[in-house]
Amino acid sequence: MLYEINEKVITLRREGKSIINFNVGDPDQATPPAIVQAAYDAMVAGQTKYGSSAGAMPLRERLAERYAVEPANVIVTPGSKWAIYSIIHLLLRDGGNLVIPSPHWSSYELIAREVGAELRLLKGDLDSHWAIDVEGLQSLLDDETRLIILNNPNNPTSKVLDRRNVQALVDVANERQIPILSDETYADISFTPVKNILEYTGNHIFVNSFSKTFAMTGWRIGFAILDRALVEKLVAFNQISISNVPLFLQAAAVKALDLMDDIAHTMREIYRRRAELACSLLADTKLQFTKPDAPFYLFPRCDVDAEELAFDLLDRGVAVVPGTAFGDYNTYFRISLTNPDDAIQRGLETIAAAFK
Repeated sequence: MLYEINEKVITLRREGKSIINFNVGDPDQATPPAIVQAAYDAMVAGQTKYGSSAGAMPLRERLAERYAVEPANVIVTPGSKWAIYSIIHLLLRDGGNLVIPSPHWSSYELIAREVGAELRLLKGDLDSHWAIDVEGLQSLLDDETRLIILNNPNNPTSKVLDRRNVQALVDVANERQIPILSDETYADISFTPVKNILEYTGNHIFVNSFSKTFAMTGWRIGFAILDRALVEKLVAFNQISISNVPLFLQAAAVKALDLMDDIAHTMREIYRRRAELACSLLADTKLQFTKPDAPFYLFPRCDVDAEELAFDLLDRGVAVVPGTAFGDYNTYFRISLTNPDDAIQRGLETIAAAFK
């Protein structure tokens, strides 16, 4: 449904209609010029040839230093989505199941189904502030479980998991010797500090991206940190598929890390302000939601069918994603605050008017 809505938006815009796109989590900021310049300088310097399928060593070393691991544990991928796809493919292509707390990013489910893995969803709810039910998780695990996926902060709820909640999940996973893949794409610009999965004991997998923090969604560069045996398998998979992430993009990623503190602070404050605006404008409506802990999303509960609502709001010039794109949530919808401030104000006022 997420992609169906997106295609509908493209069609309506082609027809000349003005649509406020709350449906895509793509930062409206431009990639910082210094990062663009670094990519250009690298191209001019000749970094346009084949490179290592594991990633260029300067970038791997910088990431290893940042996360206190060895460069051999780092692999660079064309976006975090490719890292996630590759890991699911390698761990579950011969069978088994994976468990995903829900609501969840739709790509996890689509990847699992494409690979042919059995998917087990653990449904969360707004009333528990989206905490993960550890006992419920345990009931879904068995000898065929190959992977647990966490998304922290979560898309679509923008909630950061309580550290005690994560510790309880880690304890269960460690006892069963099941790796956790923690997708922490929004962590560096989170309003609430996130303790990453590498800080817990156990043989777990950390995945991140340059897309959101640096407004580099179209650049397609991400990375994973994991044990060396799985790194080697991922490198081999890259060799027969994507070969390598372009070297000039990796040079730009190094520059992004140089500037990370300033850029992340700026992005964080932009989206903190937008989250506060959204909460203020929707507070006096019939909608129920948790205050975001991180960019970019709100995931309100409403009293109507969310798919019908999504198409109704499209007629009013606002695109949202129904909750059915993220699991069994047909009375929820996702709002992405990735628009200029004036458009966000108008779009939220339209939504508020529908639920007065």
